[in-house]
Formats: sequence, structure tokens, C-alpha cells
Amino acid sequence: MSEKSSQLHVSIVVIPEAMASTLVGMYEVLGCFGFLGSIDDSLPRNSPFRVELVASSRAILNTAGGLPVVPQRAVEEIDHTDIIIIPSILVNGASWEIGRYPEMVDWMKAMHAQGAELYSACSGVLLLAETGLIDGLDATLHWAYEEIFRQRFPQIPLKLEKVLVATGKRNEFVMSGASASWHDLIFYLVSRHVGPTAAQAISKFWLLQWHADGQTPYITFQAKQNHGDAVIAKVQEWLAKHYMAANPVEEMVVRSGLPERSFKRRFGKATGHTPIAYVQQLRVHEAKRRLERTNVPVDEICWAVGYEDPAFFRRLFKRISGITPSAYRQKFQLPDFLLDDLGENYSAAAE
Repeated sequence: MSEKSSQLHVSIVVIPEAMASTLVGMYEVLGCFGFLGSIDDSLPRNSPFRVELVASSRAILNTAGGLPVVPQRAVEEIDHTDIIIIPSILVNGASWEIGRYPEMVDWMKAMHAQGAELYSACSGVLLLAETGLIDGLDATLHWAYEEIFRQRFPQIPLKLEKVLVATGKRNEFVMSGASASWHDLIFYLVSRHVGPTAAQAISKFWLLQWHADGQTPYITFQAKQNHGDAVIAKVQEWLAKHYMAANPVEEMVVRSGLPERSFKRRFGKATGHTPIAYVQQLRVHEAKRRLERTNVPVDEICWAVGYEDPAFFRRLFKRISGITPSAYRQKFQLPDFLLDDLGENYSAAAE
């Protein structure tokens, strides 16, 4: 078998909403084997992948950030590929209109029928979902696109806590979470087709990393506001400033003027959370902000956001965020040298 025919053909999809950072990053990592094989004997000398940028036509496309990209082939020219990757996409308002790229969707379905694996990074799963191939299968994507995804594709269960999902009869559908999790997607692909040692070598050379804690630590609480219930919106506005109050749920009930059972029912319908769960989300969200931006001890942060028992706070924080407060601070706080340069004004802004 010739070297060319033994290579896996990888087609990276280009559409105007594509994020060039993800697209180019994946293209270069998968295309670097020939070079790296000459300096690292754990990697093959000959590249196992033949990578192309593909689009509906060969016309130059401006990607989401405005960077022009020249597709190497149009999908109508490709009658076989082994792997299709949809990069992250960026859409104003985190929205997505179905049916904009019918020729791309049809081509992906045809390639899958021939055995192609379909990968999506971040929000790229919105286009993958249009094929209907992952209906009823678990998926993940960037948490900011959760609401629009659930609206457009209610038949696909979301597992937002997972940074990587591989599913299908052959695990031929592979999806990653928020933007930088394309690292995990590429590690999976390389491990699967070249081997785990190769994935480790790629990780070290490029300083890429697995997101072993999953996506949960990165998810920002998004309080639902556009629900149309003025009474609930009013108590949400109050709570945003008084989340640390001693008995916030009781206070919201009083302020709403509703019977307690009616209030809790309407609150859950409007926000998607019980009142106490909503309070906990707000408090943990504020605690995250303080952990990221200050060196205030965890116990003091616990008291500042409304909890008297530090042990309870730590358990709650881990349940919601997936990691402990200390681990969260270590992961997200700016390095000491930068905090020193920014000075006291930065810490004061967080308080």
C-alpha cells in the first residue's frame, strides 16, 4: 500500500461562522506529524493524516472573526473521506438557524453512510445535529449555546458536564465542549488512529492539555430573565443584590405577594430552578468571582456570600462546580506576577 493511500483523509469543514483559531489549530496539529516525526521517535515519520479544508465551494470565506480562509476543495469534489471535523462556530446572540447549509449536511450524511467518522468541536455540533445522525444520542457543546441547542434539537440529550462525548454504534460521533476542548477532541482522534503515545507527544510539543475535570468548572451561571413573568423578574432583581441575606427564599415569597406554593411553582417555571437552587447558584457564582480575583481565604468568602458553615459551603461548591474552592482558585486565578503588576485596584474591583 502506498503512503498516500494509507493516510486517513481528514476534511475540516469551513463555513462563515467557523472560528479560525479552532480550525487552524486542528489543521496544524494534525498536519505536523511529518515535522515532529523527525525530532520525536515516538511519532511516525510519515504523516498518518492528509488534512484538507473543505467548503461548499472553493471561494474565499471570511470566518467568524474576519480572517479569510481559502478552502482547498469543494464538497462536491469529494466522493470519499475518513474523518470530518466541524470546528467551533461563533454566532451573534448564540443563535443558530437551521437549513443554511443543506449541501454540507447532505454531504456529511453521504460520507457517514460510507463509514466516515464525524467530529465536532464546541458549538460545531449545531451543524452536525442537522444531519439527524445523532438524534437520541448524547451530545455536548459550549455551555453558552445550551438554550438554543435545546430549542432546535430537543431530541438530543445534552451532557454539558462532559468535555468529550463519543457515541454511535462505532463511536463514530465525537463531540467536545467549550472552545479549547478541541485539544481533547484531537487527543482522542490521535489516540484512536495513531496511539496514546503519539497523543502524549503532541500534547508536550504543543503544550496542549486534557481537560480532566470536565466542563463543569467552566460553566457560568446564566440567570434566565426573558421569561415574561414580571413578579418573578422583580424578585430576581432583588436577589441579585441581596443573595447573601439570611433567609432569601422567605424574603422573596414576601416580596412577591404570592402564596408560598404559588411562588415556588411560578419561580421554577420561569427560571428553571427551585428558589433555593437559584440562590445557591448565585452564591457560588459570586464565590467563584472572589476566588478568581482575590486572595481572601475560602472561609471568609463563604461568610461573605451568605453561608455560616464552611464545610457545607465547600460541599455545595464542589457539587455545583465539580471541583473544590481551592482547586477552582488554583485553576482560574491569575498568576502571582500578574496580580502583583495589576496591584490593589484589581482586587478592590472584585469586592
